[in-house]
Amino acid sequence: MSSTATPTRGRLRGGAGLGLVAWLAGIVFFLPIAWMALTSFHSEADAATNPPSFGAALTLDGYREFFGAGGGASPWPSLINSTVASVVSTLLVLLLALPAAYALSIRPVRKWTDVLFFFLSTKMLPVVAGLLPIYLFAKNAGMLDNIWLLVLLYTSMNLPIAVWMMHSFLAEVPVAVIEAAQIDGARLPTVLTRVVAPIALPGIAATALICFIFSWNELLFARVLTGVVAETAPVFLTGFITSQGLFLAKVCAASLVISLPVLAAGFAAQDKLVQGLSLGAVK
Repeated sequence: MSSTATPTRGRLRGGAGLGLVAWLAGIVFFLPIAWMALTSFHSEADAATNPPSFGAALTLDGYREFFGAGGGASPWPSLINSTVASVVSTLLVLLLALPAAYALSIRPVRKWTDVLFFFLSTKMLPVVAGLLPIYLFAKNAGMLDNIWLLVLLYTSMNLPIAVWMMHSFLAEVPVAVIEAAQIDGARLPTVLTRVVAPIALPGIAATALICFIFSWNELLFARVLTGVVAETAPVFLTGFITSQGLFLAKVCAASLVISLPVLAAGFAAQDKLVQGLSLGAVK
C-alpha cells in the first residue's frame, strides 16, 4: 500500500512543481507587457522618473498624441499598410504552402527530405545579406516604397517555414479518406479544399497565425524599402525615437496599440493554435 502511494505523491509533487515553474515563467513574460501598458497611461514626466512611480496619475495623453491629436502624423496609413501586407502575404503563403505540403507528405515526391531541407536552408541566410540585392532590384524595377513589394517579400520569407509546418500537419490526414474522395471522382482542388483543409484546419490556423505575426513585426525590409506611401506600423513606431529624446509614454502607447492586432489574433485563435501545434506531436 505504502509502496504505491509513494510514487503517486512523487508524481503529484512533480506536477505541482512544473505548474509553479510554468506560472513563474508566464509572470516573467507578462511583466514587460504590463509595465508597458501602465507606462502608456502616464505623463512623460511620470514615465521618465527613476525609480518608477507606480502611483502616478493616469492620463490618455500618450494615446492622443499617437493618433495625431497634437498635430503629429496619423498612424492609420501605416496600420493599414501593415494589415494589407500581413493579411495578403499570409493568404498567399497558405495558397502556395497547402499544395506543396500535400505533395511532400500525402503524395511524397522522390527525395522529399532533401526538398524539405532546401526549404529550411533558405532561412539560414542572414536577412542583412540579401538586403542590398533586394534593394537594387526594387530600385531598378521602380518598386521602392511599394506595399506590393513587401507582400512579395513577406510571402517568400514565410513560405519555407509554412511548408515545413504544414508538412507535419498534413502527414496526420488519413490517406483512406483522400482515396475515398478520389474514388468518388473528386479532383485535387476539391480534395485540398473539402477534405484535407477541414481535417488540418488547426494546423493551418497555427501556420497562418505565425506567418501573420512574422509579417506584422518585420522591420528591416520595411525600414529600408519604404518611405512614406508604404510605411508600415513598426517603421512608424521608430519615428518616436528622435534627436530630442525618447518619449517613453508615447512609445509605450504606440507599442501597445500596434501589438493589439497580434494579441487579438492570438487570443481568438488560441484553441486552434494549441491543437495545431500539438498536431503530429503524438504518433
